Order: sequence, then structure tokens, then C-alpha cells
Amino acid sequence: MSATVKLNDKTFQLSIPHEQLIKAISRVGGQISHDYADKECPLFLGVLNGAFMFMGELMQHIDLNCEVSFIKMASYSGTASTGKVQELIGLSKSIEGRHVIIVEDIVDTGVTMKHLLETLQARKPKEIRIATLLLKPDKLKVELDIHYVAMRIPNDFIVGYGLDYDGLGRNYRDIYTVME
Repeated sequence: MSATVKLNDKTFQLSIPHEQLIKAISRVGGQISHDYADKECPLFLGVLNGAFMFMGELMQHIDLNCEVSFIKMASYSGTASTGKVQELIGLSKSIEGRHVIIVEDIVDTGVTMKHLLETLQARKPKEIRIATLLLKPDKLKVELDIHYVAMRIPNDFIVGYGLDYDGLGRNYRDIYTVME
């Protein structure tokens, strides 16, 4: 664990150590396992690229028969959301009548998540819930019902544990905040 990392033109300082992330993810996994104990095989739908580390760790804390799949959406360029969501890789399986849990790395403006929810609702699932590693509540621009939040964080730009800056930093075990 390094106190700071440099990615391209920005320096980031350690803000959330790996151990703290694992503890929060374990808690969320326990909540989901409890909530779905009597429900038929939920589908965990990870949003790539950012959620790959969260999804992998979360699945280790899920004590259910379940399915796992991934989709890829994009709305970021550099450190800012573009406000336009592009669906890059779609869902190939039917979700009609299924319990779906979207697994997301971070919800900040909520624009991407709202678009994803609308897209998935058209496929007639029984229910959709959201599990996010990180939530920036002060940055939300749309109203969302987020059932599972591992951690709430301030509006700072962060990298690590799946989150990137121009494609870099996803591999860090810890989360780092940009230094201005």
C-alpha cells in the first residue's frame, strides 16, 4: 500500500485501504444473502469495467445459488461524466421474471444507472435492485432507490479497486483520491 500514486498528470493519495473495502463488501454480501435466502436464483449483473473487482469480492460473500453476468456501459471521459450513456455490450440472456441485482462500482450522478434501469425494466424482470461499492450522495442528479451501498464517499475523484483515470489505476487494491 502506497501513500500516493501518480497516474498521467495527476497524483492521488490513499483514502480507503483494502481491509476497509473488504469489510464493507462482506457486510453487503451478508445483507443480500439474507434478503434473497428464500428467492429463486437471482442474477447478479456486473457493470464493466469498473465493477469487476467489487463483483469478484462480493460473490465470495454471497451464500446463495445465483447466476453472474456482465454488461458494459460508458459515460465517462477523463475525470468527468459526459452525461451521455452508451451501451457497449448488452445482456444476451432473458431476465423476464427474474430477480436482478445490478452490481456497480460507483454511483455518482446516477445518469448511467437510471439509463440502465430503464433498459432492463423493458425486459420485464420480477425486480431489480442495485448494489454499489461506492455512492456519492451529494452528486446525484436523479432519484434512485439503491438497496445496497458498501460505502458513501464525498464528491472527490477516485481511482483503484476497479475505478480508473484514463484507463489506469483499476488494479490497485486500495482506493485513492485525487490531490488538487
